[in-house]
Amino acid sequence: MTVPTCVIYNPAAGRGRAESLIAEVRPSFGPEVELYPTERAGQAEDLAARACERGFARVVAAGGDGTVHEVANGVLRAGRPGVIFSTWPLGSANDYAYTLGFSEWWRRRRENLPTETLVADVGRIRSGDKERFYVNSLGVGFNGMVTVEARKIRRLRGLPLYTLAFLKAGAKHFATPSMSIRFDGEECDGPTLALTINVAQREGGFPLTPEASLTDGKFDYLHARNLRRWHLVRYLPAMARGRLPAGHPRFKLGQCRRVELRSETPLCVHADGEFFSVPEDGLTTLTVEVVPAALTVEIYPPALYGGRGQQRGN
Repeated sequence: MTVPTCVIYNPAAGRGRAESLIAEVRPSFGPEVELYPTERAGQAEDLAARACERGFARVVAAGGDGTVHEVANGVLRAGRPGVIFSTWPLGSANDYAYTLGFSEWWRRRRENLPTETLVADVGRIRSGDKERFYVNSLGVGFNGMVTVEARKIRRLRGLPLYTLAFLKAGAKHFATPSMSIRFDGEECDGPTLALTINVAQREGGFPLTPEASLTDGKFDYLHARNLRRWHLVRYLPAMARGRLPAGHPRFKLGQCRRVELRSETPLCVHADGEFFSVPEDGLTTLTVEVVPAALTVEIYPPALYGGRGQQRGN
């Protein structure tokens, strides 16, 4: 059965091949499909909210994680939880699509594989009067600066892109300012290099929280404390494999529902690869909380959680 579908896409995605790639799968969704190209940053959110108001049952973000972030915010802002949110991965990292199983679905898109839906958690970020949702990953500190460097690199994609950006950020933006961080009721004060607060599994192609669940009402987080530059090189292979050592004194891994953070220096924060704040904004406080079961997402079950969905009972 087909449902009215709106595809919101970045024409520059897929190295300029977005329209031709979308044309390959459009027939399988029947005649009730409309294409909305974006012309500027931020427009995808408005288009998604408008699509929900017009009664589309499925809204697709065709692009990278930035397009996913904008479209998801539009759907969430529209306040219609029954609308199906889907992803067609045409970007550099496609982190959220990976967790949903849609990286594999897209690779086999000509087979018209069956999909299902899942009601997923999302994250909500607040600082002062500023607020955003995110669906995949949040990165604070060094992670934000990796995003800064990634945007300067044009010829790479996926993990090679973010590995190079990681190394460049290590050389140019290494800092461990003092932060006060509360994970639910547990206080953690001291030097902080980076903080990852994930709904899903990956950040910039790195499976930093490989056991994260979209439906458990919790974040999975990684807190990198007073590391040295040589630690970045030493643990880079482990980060790429999703095998950071448990119990390491300089890493804290865990789960929580709410994070409150205060920094002695202005924060660089990305949400799904889009900047929530850069140091020039002067933000020094942040509150992040889970919004359980907030978004109906389309999934490809055989590849959900990198193919481990059935083991988790999803």
